[in-house]
Amino acid sequence: MELNNVASLAYFAPELLLSGTVAVVLLLDLVSDSPTAAGIVAMAASLVTFVLVAAGGVANAWLFNGMIVFDSFAFFFRLLITLATIVAIWMSLGSREVKRCDQGEYYAVLIAASLGMFLMAEANNLLMAYLSLELVSLTSYILTGFLKHNRRSQEAALKYLIYGGVASGTMIYGMSWIFGIAGSLNFGMINGALTHSGTGASLGVFIALVLILAGMGYKVASVPFHMWAPDVYTGAPIPITTFLAVGSKAAGFALLTRFFYPAISRLAANGSWQALAGVDWPQLLLIICMITMTLGNLAALQQTNMKRLLAYSSIAQAGYALMGFVVLSNDGIRAMMFYLIAYYVMDAGAFLVVMIIANATGREDLDAYRGLAWRGGLVPAVALAIFLFSLTGIPLTVGFIGKFYLFAAVIRGQFYILAVVGIINSVISLYYYLRPIRTMFLDQPNGDEGEVTAEAWNYGLMGVLAAATIVLGLYWGPLIAFADRSLKFFTGPT
Repeated sequence: MELNNVASLAYFAPELLLSGTVAVVLLLDLVSDSPTAAGIVAMAASLVTFVLVAAGGVANAWLFNGMIVFDSFAFFFRLLITLATIVAIWMSLGSREVKRCDQGEYYAVLIAASLGMFLMAEANNLLMAYLSLELVSLTSYILTGFLKHNRRSQEAALKYLIYGGVASGTMIYGMSWIFGIAGSLNFGMINGALTHSGTGASLGVFIALVLILAGMGYKVASVPFHMWAPDVYTGAPIPITTFLAVGSKAAGFALLTRFFYPAISRLAANGSWQALAGVDWPQLLLIICMITMTLGNLAALQQTNMKRLLAYSSIAQAGYALMGFVVLSNDGIRAMMFYLIAYYVMDAGAFLVVMIIANATGREDLDAYRGLAWRGGLVPAVALAIFLFSLTGIPLTVGFIGKFYLFAAVIRGQFYILAVVGIINSVISLYYYLRPIRTMFLDQPNGDEGEVTAEAWNYGLMGVLAAATIVLGLYWGPLIAFADRSLKFFTGPT
């Protein structure tokens, strides 16, 4: 069903709550002297948003006259993005570098970014896709440069702004091509126009998709649109780095999937997806996928800064997630969605440990982890080892299960070269993921690294994420079932 603006508000409660929270946090900052009031309100609003999303279920409707869609796929990503927001706020409340920022503005912009990610996952119209991606981009630029007296943070924000502006302009130019060829901004109508036998504009459509991929690809940090990620991840506050690596990437994959599948491809009678005749975008994405994971892993080998190492790791992880995207099957999309959940748990946990060490020592380099297990940091050392093993894909972790489903979908789709490249890259990643583990447990401290003291607030979240990494690696059935149920697109009129 398609609802008008007034009727749509009944299903838009979580987004309305986030919008209201932005205003409330800004007003609270003007009247309250409490350094944590804004963060507590933002956290409470995020928790209520999660409850509203979970309780709202799925209605299968087009809201606001078809601008956004409310379906199982959107439901999945709304939950995932809300969880990413909760972790980012939790980390911010325990971060020493964030405490030196303007609290009201910081949390207001963070909530606004979360709202933009919601709309990215729900977009059913090219205009809404562009506006939501711009909302996320603009707020991300601000959050990246929020450490006003940190030159590295300011440099990262400027680079992010320049690259994001170019990617955005390229994407909207490609969207104008699609609009000119299809005569509509609605994804369903675009699909109907492009799959019509008389369209005859395959070259124009392919060029348009390449241009659009510049904007969507930069959001997931895939090669060659990845160049902003290492500097931004290194310069941004650690909670924002986590938010961009987890939440922004999930929203990017949601928009990428919703556009390239229901809008550009068609579902065959046997349940498989088929690209448009003459528009071989899966082969293009296949090459990008292999290069992304390879470049990310090779570049990570020489990194000595933990944030930068995890930044290149994030690029490689985007390549792994793209494996499920390019096989043009529901199995592949389901595997990708499951892997994004796994990535959320293990990557958020790894960045949390990096923040704990940065709080204690003021350092982010690998030498700060020397002998960590023997100088008061046994708990974070064990937790980081769990997260890094999971990112590698070691059995008994959720990362292994995620990669298992990805490789199974790739092999079932007969993309054997992609499977071989993925296995080789997993072996390569083992080297740089083991370096911090060796440093923490086998290297002797020099004495100048600093002691690591327990932080109840951060240790609690770290314990939850570490336990989830193991538990979901042993009992993942409900999670894969949830991803399977969420794999239903409610497309617009064709």
